[in-house]
Amino acid sequence: MTANSESRKILMTIALPYANGPIHMGHLVEAIQADIWARFQKMQGHEVHFFCADDTHGTPIMINAREKKTTPEKLIAEVWKDHTETYKGYQIGFTHYSSTNSKANQEMCELFYDSMKKKNALSRKSIEQLYCDFDKMFLPDRFVKGTCPKCGALDQYGDTCDVCSATYSPSDMKNAGCSLCGSKPIKKHSEHVFFELEPHREFLKEFLESSTSTEVKKKMLEWFDGELRPWDITRDGPYFGFPIPGEKDKFFYVWVDAPMGYISSSKEYFDSIGKNYLSYWKDKSTEIYHFIGKDITYFHTLFWPALLKTADFQTPKAVFVHGRLMINGEKMSKSKGNFVAASTYLKHLQADYLRYYYATKLNDSLDDFDLSFDDFMNRVNSELVGKITNLASRGAQMLGKKNNNQMTTLDSKGLQLVKKAQNAGSEIKKNFENREFSKVMGEIRSLAEEANRYFDELAPWKTVETDPSSTFQVLTSTLNLFRILAIYLKPVMPEYSEKVEKLFNEKSYTWNDSLKILENHNLNEFTALITRIEKEKIELIMKETLTLNEIIQKEKSASSTAAPVAAAKDTSVIEIDDFLKIDLRVAEILKAEAIPEAEKLLRLQVSLGPLGERQIIAGIKSAYDPASLVGRKVIVVANLKPRKMKFGMSEGMVLAAGAGAPDLFVLSPDPGAKAGDPVK
Repeated sequence: MTANSESRKILMTIALPYANGPIHMGHLVEAIQADIWARFQKMQGHEVHFFCADDTHGTPIMINAREKKTTPEKLIAEVWKDHTETYKGYQIGFTHYSSTNSKANQEMCELFYDSMKKKNALSRKSIEQLYCDFDKMFLPDRFVKGTCPKCGALDQYGDTCDVCSATYSPSDMKNAGCSLCGSKPIKKHSEHVFFELEPHREFLKEFLESSTSTEVKKKMLEWFDGELRPWDITRDGPYFGFPIPGEKDKFFYVWVDAPMGYISSSKEYFDSIGKNYLSYWKDKSTEIYHFIGKDITYFHTLFWPALLKTADFQTPKAVFVHGRLMINGEKMSKSKGNFVAASTYLKHLQADYLRYYYATKLNDSLDDFDLSFDDFMNRVNSELVGKITNLASRGAQMLGKKNNNQMTTLDSKGLQLVKKAQNAGSEIKKNFENREFSKVMGEIRSLAEEANRYFDELAPWKTVETDPSSTFQVLTSTLNLFRILAIYLKPVMPEYSEKVEKLFNEKSYTWNDSLKILENHNLNEFTALITRIEKEKIELIMKETLTLNEIIQKEKSASSTAAPVAAAKDTSVIEIDDFLKIDLRVAEILKAEAIPEAEKLLRLQVSLGPLGERQIIAGIKSAYDPASLVGRKVIVVANLKPRKMKFGMSEGMVLAAGAGAPDLFVLSPDPGAKAGDPVK
C-alpha cells in the first residue's frame, strides 16, 4: 500500500564533499537532511534515487598529494573509502556514490562542452591573474589570502569574505599573499574560455522564481543589477582535472566537473541496471532536487541551471538551501579545537542520536544552527529516551511480565489518543514534505507528552494486580501510541525503527501503517531500544577532537614547505609594547646544509653568542647556496616558540626581504655587530 495514489519519480543529490579531508559534522547537516527527506518519500511509495560523489579535482588535491608524497589518484581513492564508510555509519542511504575522477564524468564534461560550442555559448579573453613565481603556478582563489577589499577583514580567501560575504577577484584584495609560500604574487596574463551567462538572464530569473525560496531568490537577484558576468570555466596547468579537448595546457575548472558528478553518478547506476539516464535527466516527469549549503548557492542557482539548459538537460525542480553548523556557539575551526570529524563521534555514540537532534533543528530557512553538546545530550535524554522510548519500555516490559507479551484491546481514552495521533499524520506529512523537520519533531514530542500523561494518570503499575483487564488495555493503548510515533520517526531514525518493527513483530513500515491499530497482537521480548547519553561520552568526543586537531595542525606545519618570506600581513599600527615582545638578535651562521627532501628548506646552525647555539630551518634554499652563508651574520627572531617540523626542530626565524626566490635577501647587520647583540 502506498500513501499516494500517484507515484512520483524523484532524483535528488547533495553537494559533493571535497576529497581533501574527512567528513565532519557540518557535512552531516546536509546528508542527514536529504536522507530524512528521501526516506520519507520512499515511505510514501515513490521512486527515489539519491546520488552523490566525491569532488576530487583542483589544485588543493594536487598540492595535498604532493605534500603526502603520493599521487592524487591514490589520495582520492583513500578519501573515497573513508567518506563512504562514514556516510554508511550515519545510515545515509545513497542509491550510488561515485567520484568525479571517473570516465563517465569526463565524458559528461566533454558532452556539455561540445553543447556550449555548438550553441556559441563560449567566448575567450586574456585575463590578468595572480601568479606565484616561487611556486611557478597561477593561484586559484583559495590559494590567495589577504585582507577583504570591502570590509577589511584579515586572513580571507581570494574569492569571498567569511565576515561580510562579499565576493571579489583575488587581484582586488589588499595585502594578498600566496597561501603556499607566503610570497607576494605577481600579475600575469593567460587566455581563458568563458561561458556566457547574460543570454540566460530571463531564464535564470524564471528559474529563481520557481525553484528557490524567497530568501534565496532575493539574495541571488542582486547579481542581476548589472550584466551577468561571463564565467571562467578553464584553469591553467599544473592542475589535477580533465584536460579540455582542443586546448593546450587548459583544464576544466573544478566547478564545471563537480556538478557534472550528479549526472555521471546517476548514469553509472542506471547503466548498471539497464536503464537510460536520459529518461530521468530529460524527462519532465522527473523531479530533480539539489540539497546544498548557502555558501555554494551562486553556483547552483546561476551557473548550473544555465549549463543544463545549454545541454538540453532538465533543470532542478528545486534547490534546497540550508544554513551552516556552529559547534557550541562557534564556527568550526581546527584552531579552536571544535572541528569534529564525523568518524570521531561514531566511536562513542550511535548515529540515531545525532539524526534525532539534527531533525529537531532543521527547517526550510537559511539560518545557521548550533550543535551545543549540552543541549544535544539533554534533549536526547529528555525527549527521545525519557518521553518517546519510555512509552515502549514501560508498556512492553509490564505486558511481557504480566500477560506473556500479549496485547489486548484499547480502552476508550486510549482509542481517542490513538485517533488523535493518527490524525496528526497529515500535518506531520506536510511538514516532512516541506523539510520543516523541527515542526515534525515538535508534534511528535507533544503527542509523546500526552501519551505519558495518560499512562501516569491511569497508573497501570498500581492496578495490574487488582484490575489486570483494564491495565492491559492501558498498556495496549500506550504501545499503539508509541508505535505510531515510531512510524513517524522512521525517516529520522532508521535503525531505531528496525528495532521497533522487531518488537511489534512487523516488517518494514510504510507511512500508511500508522493508520493500523494493533489489538490482540503478540509482541517479541522487549530489549532496550536506545539508552541515555552519558556525559563521559561527550567529554571523550571533545577530548579526541581537540587532540586530533592539534595533530592535524602539527602535521600541517611539519609537512608545509616553509615560506621564504612572511605571509602578507595587515599593515595597521601596533603598540610599542607589541613590538618590544619580539627579541631580534644578531646571529652568526656556523653551518648551512640543504635538506634533500625539501625543495625550499635549509638547515642552519647559528650562534647567538652568550645565548648559545640554535638550529633554524629556513625557507631560503632557492635563493642561496648553503656554502655562501657560512660565517655570515644575519638577524633572527630569538624568542620564537620552537616548532617541531618534519625535518627537525626549528628554534627561531631568519629575517629576509623580497617578493620570493630569486628576489629574496636575508637581512644582515653592519660590520662590528657581534653574535648575540640585541637589535634595538
